[in-house]
Amino acid sequence: MDLFDAMRTTFACREFTDEPVTDEQLHRILDAARFAPSGGNRQGIHVVVVRDRDLRQRLGELAGPPLRLYAAQAAAGEVPFNSVVPSNVDPDEAMATSTDQFSLFDHMGDVPVLLVVTVDLATVASMDKDMDRVGLVTGASVYPLVWNILLAARAEGLGGVLTTAVAPAESEVRNLLGFPETHAVAAMIPLGVPIRQLTRLSRRPVEDFATTDRFDGPPLAETVDASG
Repeated sequence: MDLFDAMRTTFACREFTDEPVTDEQLHRILDAARFAPSGGNRQGIHVVVVRDRDLRQRLGELAGPPLRLYAAQAAAGEVPFNSVVPSNVDPDEAMATSTDQFSLFDHMGDVPVLLVVTVDLATVASMDKDMDRVGLVTGASVYPLVWNILLAARAEGLGGVLTTAVAPAESEVRNLLGFPETHAVAAMIPLGVPIRQLTRLSRRPVEDFATTDRFDGPPLAETVDASG
């Protein structure tokens, strides 16, 4: 499939048919995704393909408490898990919040296959590790591969979604899947055949988020060739 078509139609898929995802499909997806860049080409990434239904279900359950807190903060009008503005929501009280809108996690055992992606913090360069804010730069060495996985899955007729709700339960995930202490959970990706394939996604136009020379500079506008 055309690359631009894949980029414009790869959506966050959370509903799947019962059709299985084969090892051959996964190998093709990962074989293409592995060409994603990483800092220093260190490639400090590991992917656990979770085939066991009970493991998938348990991973979904581990995301429950973070999702309840997320829902409670959203209901309070906050931006959930905001790293700039402190939350006024009591974490203990938030555990009573409904997570019906996150039903995918309640039924993670039913998804065709689940990928858990970790990154080795002893391998990658985190250029912002000493800054007084939440670190972001480490993601440059793992999320290009995660996005490549989703693009390659789209080319295979599959869908998936990048989720991070299980990250706060990293120690439990480590015990469950047996990855080393230096590895951090970067993403959990359910994959399968979409019940419905979206082809028109809603996104902000370029002029809304790209400016020239400065943050407050003029919007980057499409140049129309008037020569012809």
